Amino acid sequence: MPRVLGKLTSRRVATAKPKKGRKGVFLADGGNLYLQCTLGEAGNIRRSWVFRYALNGKRREMGLGPTHTIGLAEARDRARALRVKLLDNIDPLKAREQERQAKAAEEARTVTFEKCAQMYLDLHADGWGAAHDHQWRNSLRRYVYPVLGAMAVADIDQAAVMKVVEPIWKAKPTTAGRVRSRIEAILDYAAANEFRGNDNPARHITAALPKKSRIAKVEHFAALPWEQIPVFMTELRGLQSTAARCLEFAVLTAARSGEAIGARWDEIDLKAKTWTVPGDRMKAGEQHRVPLSSAAIEALSGLPRTGLLVFGGSKAMQETAMRRKVLAKLRPGNGGRSSSTVTVHGFRSSFKTWCGERTNFANETVEIALAHRIGNKTEQSYERGDKFEKRRRLMDAWAKFCAEGVPAAGVVTPMRGARHA
Repeated sequence: MPRVLGKLTSRRVATAKPKKGRKGVFLADGGNLYLQCTLGEAGNIRRSWVFRYALNGKRREMGLGPTHTIGLAEARDRARALRVKLLDNIDPLKAREQERQAKAAEEARTVTFEKCAQMYLDLHADGWGAAHDHQWRNSLRRYVYPVLGAMAVADIDQAAVMKVVEPIWKAKPTTAGRVRSRIEAILDYAAANEFRGNDNPARHITAALPKKSRIAKVEHFAALPWEQIPVFMTELRGLQSTAARCLEFAVLTAARSGEAIGARWDEIDLKAKTWTVPGDRMKAGEQHRVPLSSAAIEALSGLPRTGLLVFGGSKAMQETAMRRKVLAKLRPGNGGRSSSTVTVHGFRSSFKTWCGERTNFANETVEIALAHRIGNKTEQSYERGDKFEKRRRLMDAWAKFCAEGVPAAGVVTPMRGARHA
């Protein structure tokens, strides 16, 4: 019996629906072409074309699109082209997937590294702090885009990555390591989006580079010896400038410079003596409560409350002012390090060392005061408290030492034995 083609009419296609009590139905047009009608949850009828075929003993179905987009005549033309493939023993589904992959590969060649990097940065920006986002974008603009920016991300190989990293590896090993790591992350993102293969050249180049430990020793932020802090703070309070008050506030709260510079009046509760720094301005990305000593509040007392920011100005401007107009002017005595070589961040180290040398506060309390994460992920999941009242006593003791050079009442130099604060 000859195969019948063209069984359906345009009217039949437009009005077809499942029989009462059924959710779907297939209507044959002939030549492997079927009209599929399904009942939607809202009672609407969905109609689409399906090409059914068998190849090497396996039955398969291939969707050709909805009837509101693909008309009856076009559906028949597409079915005819697919039957030709079957005559040549070509699997239509496999052929379509190969065509899709080829098209994706061709499109990937138009995705440059800079475009891919922007996509990666936009994806992660909401979960990063402003400072972290700035560091990423600035390092890419300065070191990576001039070399890789215009290259198709699919064409980047180890040689290309080496052109970025090798020139700065010896001179700036820390920066070079971060740049390499950022290139690696962006190329992983590119692979996940099928802009390139899974091999990541940035991951393999470290074997060709000298070890960092052999080309540069680790240098910590220069810190003022804790014994010199009281003298330094006395001289600091004698300077009448916003930068001096910002530095004083940062020292008294053991905060990072960026956190202090970005402090906002609406984050500070003078009555409760609390400064609440939102997560988007913290290195760890989590909100951090800081107990304010009377000295820290005093540092804020003379500042105008005319703007949103406590200390006003940009981060770069304030950091420059603290370094050049404050630290460069002060010279603590006692034969110690000149403050001209001291960094703002180094005062956190001075605080940490003082805690260990002159107090009996528990290390966990000190680490939380520095906004450091404590323990592994399991320990963090159980430790939900922030030891706020213990930290308040710690910061009051620190303020007293900064002012008088002696431990606060009840704070003693630890003897052998367990810490209890």
